[in-house]
Amino acid sequence: MEDRNIRRSVTTRTKMPRTTFLPFAVPHITQAEIDEVVDTLHSGWLTTGAKTKRFEHEFAGAVNAPYAVAVNSATAALHLALDALGIGEGDEVIVPVYTFTATAEVVLYCRARPIFVDVDPVTCNLDPLQLERRITPRTRAIFVVHIAGLPAEIDMILAIARAHALPVIEDAAHAFPATYRGKMVGSISDMTAFSFYATKTLSTGEGGMLTTANPEYAQRASMMSLHGISRDAWKRYRAGASWYYEVLQAGYKYNMTDIAASLGLHQLARSQWLLQRRQAIARRYTEAFSQWAQLETPPDPAHVGHAWHLYMLRLCLERLTITRDVFIQALTEARIGASVHFIPLHLHPFYRDTYHLAPGDFPAALHMYQRVISLPLYPGMTDEDVDDVIFAIEQIVTTHKK
Repeated sequence: MEDRNIRRSVTTRTKMPRTTFLPFAVPHITQAEIDEVVDTLHSGWLTTGAKTKRFEHEFAGAVNAPYAVAVNSATAALHLALDALGIGEGDEVIVPVYTFTATAEVVLYCRARPIFVDVDPVTCNLDPLQLERRITPRTRAIFVVHIAGLPAEIDMILAIARAHALPVIEDAAHAFPATYRGKMVGSISDMTAFSFYATKTLSTGEGGMLTTANPEYAQRASMMSLHGISRDAWKRYRAGASWYYEVLQAGYKYNMTDIAASLGLHQLARSQWLLQRRQAIARRYTEAFSQWAQLETPPDPAHVGHAWHLYMLRLCLERLTITRDVFIQALTEARIGASVHFIPLHLHPFYRDTYHLAPGDFPAALHMYQRVISLPLYPGMTDEDVDDVIFAIEQIVTTHKK
């Protein structure tokens, strides 16, 4: 029955292969964003100013967080979070091994040590069952990454963290707008870092945000994001303001510009539509791929609101005659862009050699990496584009299934 269903889904298609390449990701920019940027350029104020402050306020409201600090990347937000906690040399920070390097590298900025933890084999998020055994007397914080926009089991993680009096920082680079048991990601743990990179649901080109309910963390992050000075340029140079400032700490150059905030304001206003379009594409993919024994669709549990930054399709390699890499090459030949998220950190030369790690040290992360493909998923895709992706994958599976 399975094979007959699969053959019918493919052979009844009369669709021809694409003649142009479908990129893996393209930002969705409207005339409203363009007009706001032009307005900023005409205003004479390009760096951190009124629009950045407005973006902070509106974003905080969108995620139900008392405070939001706009910065130039999620990496900056993660670093500022550790800085606010006073993480330093000799400290340890828990980091899921299946993530982008930024999550771990900011620990090294503080001269602390990342302690890697394997992930849940289904969700690819931090495995709470393995978390507690990695906590030591030197542990000072726990990073949680919401892979692909799927919120991790934050309640379980917070319970473990609270039992050990440890703060939790969410790496929500993929997870806006996402919810966990009805709560907005960004309002749940001690601090949350968001990314507004070009491929994200909300894009400012480069940019990020740190949210928190702790006023001391917010004040420290805001100050340290701009050289550790007491008053930024907007406070010093607007009408009636004083030129005087003091350097209170040796800070960083992490501030967001009003140009970036101009994009963010309109992206934020459209964020529900942007999410809904991603959800619609994800549903199309899941409906098409769930009939194939050779494919495993991403989890989407009812108690979370998935942001669908990525659609991470899992290949059941034991049912295919090709590897994941050959599968991606076949997609490329079909003019479909694809990627892999992520190469686990313990496989990269720097982390492997620095911390003497082997591929088998984190088996769930290794297994996921070997079989996952991220498919095109962005609001600007047409229904025909989605059809093309589905058709290409059906053709590859039909050709290479065991």
